[in-house]
Amino acid sequence: MDGQKMVRREDGAGGKYMGDFLKKLIIPRFDGSAGEIKLSDMDDSSDFGDYAFTTDTYVVTPPVFPGGSIGKLAICGTANDLAVIGAEPRIMSMSLIIQEGFPLGTLERILDDMERWVKELDVSVITGDTKVVEADIGIAINTSGIGVRNEHLEHNLRVVREYRGRRENQEYPWKWVRDCGAAENEAVIVTGRVAEHGVAVLNAREGIDFDIEVESDAYPVWLFLKDALDTGGITAMKDATRGGIANALNEISEKSRVGMLIEESQIPISDEVRGFCDVLGLDPLSIANEGKVVMTVVSDVADDVLKALRKSGQKHAEIIGYTTSEFTEVVVETAIGTRKVLPPPVADPVPRVC
Repeated sequence: MDGQKMVRREDGAGGKYMGDFLKKLIIPRFDGSAGEIKLSDMDDSSDFGDYAFTTDTYVVTPPVFPGGSIGKLAICGTANDLAVIGAEPRIMSMSLIIQEGFPLGTLERILDDMERWVKELDVSVITGDTKVVEADIGIAINTSGIGVRNEHLEHNLRVVREYRGRRENQEYPWKWVRDCGAAENEAVIVTGRVAEHGVAVLNAREGIDFDIEVESDAYPVWLFLKDALDTGGITAMKDATRGGIANALNEISEKSRVGMLIEESQIPISDEVRGFCDVLGLDPLSIANEGKVVMTVVSDVADDVLKALRKSGQKHAEIIGYTTSEFTEVVVETAIGTRKVLPPPVADPVPRVC
């Protein structure tokens, strides 16, 4: 079109390209805030008063996949964006954009999944919209959510401030768990095995002849995070979706201005996922998850937080490393003792999975 630049798929796929896209076109026009979290902070949610707010649109292909559907993903994903700043999900909206001719049975399966997880979370869907279009989109779902301050969050913040108060120049001034909140000498925890969502969707979509039983990990993380918050000491959290834990680790590191030393051998990855990624040349650390959280935790209570996560059903949760002032990057120590920088992905290696 006369040499005009076009929007690329990578501009909405997470990672560096999307960050650059937002900083160039969106943030300068619309940066605002109603509380402590600004749009330009690019956190998982923003806030107003004692409430948190988030919105997301889901465009998964195929819309039904092993372990879930776009409906389950929409409810869990929106709840998760609230949960990782410590907000308890309470209210949601739901908007559907459906292609004309979309199978009614598939739509009912998607709506059944949404109904189930709304009930599991005890949230209310109070508004929405439906459009039927001719475009070749299958189905897209937008969900917005509101979460509230709660006793679990308040207890966590008290514990963080108690430990931070013992260290010079390490206050915790925020009233939510912020992804810029990590400090040096804190533990890094991932709440379970990584890359399962992206691998499950990719295997279903492409018809790859892999005999694996990997299912999406889509799950509302609030159901176990509240127990970890009751232990206390969590200083930063990210929902490791597009770009996987590589992106989540780098976001916390960059925003908090601390380095991370990650032990490769401690990262929980199933043998099936590892084998799938090895054959296709994919990095499991950069593949999307939909029920996993990366967090930093005050070192003195990290073991207790890990126990709380495992008691809440996250049996594969692990301490995978520590924050450091030795360097500013995310550095992985390999199984043979060498070190390598883990850069943020430039885009999602497996598109249209969330």
